[in-house]
Amino acid sequence: MKDLGHTMKKHKKLLQQFDYGLLFLIFLLSLMSLIAVYSATHHDPNNPTHFVVRQAMWYALGFGVLFATLVVDYRRLKSLSVPLYILGIVLLIWVEIAGITRSGSQRWIGIGEFQIQPSELMKIFLVIIIAHLLAKVQTKKEQEDKRLFKEDLWLTTKIGAIALVPFALVLVQPDLGTSIVLLAIVGVMLLVAGISWRVLFLLFFLVVSMIAGLVALYFVNTDLFFKLIEEHQIERIYGWLDPQGNAGDYGYQLVQALMAIGSGQLLGQGFTEGVQAQGRYIPEAHTDFIFAIIGEEFGFIGASILISIYFILIYRLVQIALTCKDPFGSYLVAGVIGMLVFQIFQNIGMSIGLMPITGLALPFISYGGSALLTNMLAMGIVLNVHMRTKVYMFD
Repeated sequence: MKDLGHTMKKHKKLLQQFDYGLLFLIFLLSLMSLIAVYSATHHDPNNPTHFVVRQAMWYALGFGVLFATLVVDYRRLKSLSVPLYILGIVLLIWVEIAGITRSGSQRWIGIGEFQIQPSELMKIFLVIIIAHLLAKVQTKKEQEDKRLFKEDLWLTTKIGAIALVPFALVLVQPDLGTSIVLLAIVGVMLLVAGISWRVLFLLFFLVVSMIAGLVALYFVNTDLFFKLIEEHQIERIYGWLDPQGNAGDYGYQLVQALMAIGSGQLLGQGFTEGVQAQGRYIPEAHTDFIFAIIGEEFGFIGASILISIYFILIYRLVQIALTCKDPFGSYLVAGVIGMLVFQIFQNIGMSIGLMPITGLALPFISYGGSALLTNMLAMGIVLNVHMRTKVYMFD
C-alpha cells in the first residue's frame, strides 16, 4: 500500500507539470490541418471526405503515440539510442532494397494496408543518438571545466559520421528535402552544444566549398555533374530563380502557389471558395503546398494566425529546453526545435518563393501519416522532458 501511494503521488506530480498549453497548440494545429486538407481534397463526388477522414485517423493515432510516449521516463532513451539508430538504418536499407516507389521516389515500406516512411522516423532516432553523445561530452566538460579544440573537432567528426549514413541513404531515394532536415538537426544541436566557433567556421567553409565545387563542375563537366545531381533538382532551381519564365514547366507549382496566396489578400476568399484551390491548379495542394490553400481561402489573417501558432509553439519549446537541467533532455528538445523550425521555414518559404521547392511537408498541417506521427512522437518526447524537469524556486 505504501508503494502504491508513492506511485500515485508521483503520477499526480507529473500530471501537475504537464504542459496543457503546448497540447492545446497542437490541438489548434490539428483543427487547421483538417480544415485545409478537406478544402484541398473534397472534389471527389463519390468520397469527398476520404483524405480528411484518414487525416483524422492519423491524428487520433498520433495523439495516442504522444500520450504513450509520456509513460516511460525519457532518460531511458539513452540506453535505446544505439538500437534505435541501427533500426533506422536497417529500415532505410530495406527501403532501398524493396521499398515502394511513388512519383519517381522510393521512400515507403508497405505494412499491410499502411505505408510508412522510415526517413521520417530517422529524424527522431538521429536526435536521440546525438543528444546522448552530446550529453556525455557535456558531463565530461562540467567535470573538467574545459574542452579543447581537438576534442570539439573529434566530437563533430563522430556526429558527422553518424549523420552521414542516414543522409546518404535518404538522398539516394531520392529525398533531398528530408536529407537537408537531417543536416539541419545536426547543425542546430552542434550550435546548442557550444561547439568551438573555429570548428563551426571550418564546417561552414567545407559546405561553401562543396557548393562552389558543384557550380564549377556544372560548367566544366556537365555529364559528371548530372551523375551527382538529379536533373529534376536542377529544374527546381530554375523554377525558383525564374518562375514566370518557366511557368509552363519548372515554375508551374510556384506560380500557382503565388497566385493563390496573392489572391487571398487580407481576409481570404472563404472556405472552399479559392479559385486556384478548387480549380485544382495547385499540384500536391494537400501535402507540399497546403500553405497556399490557407493563404488563398483565409488570407493574410489566416496565414498570420498559423505562423503565430508556430511561433508560440517554438517559443515554448525553447523555454522547455532552457528550463531542463538535464543535458540529455535539453539536447532532445533542441533537436526537435531544429527539425520543426527548418521544415516550417522551408515549406512556407518555398510556397512564397523565398526557398527552392523541396517537397517538405508543413509540420502538423500537411496530409500524411508518417510525417504526422513523427511530429507527434517528437512532441511526446518534449512533453516527457518537461514533465520530469524539476523546477526550483531559487535558480
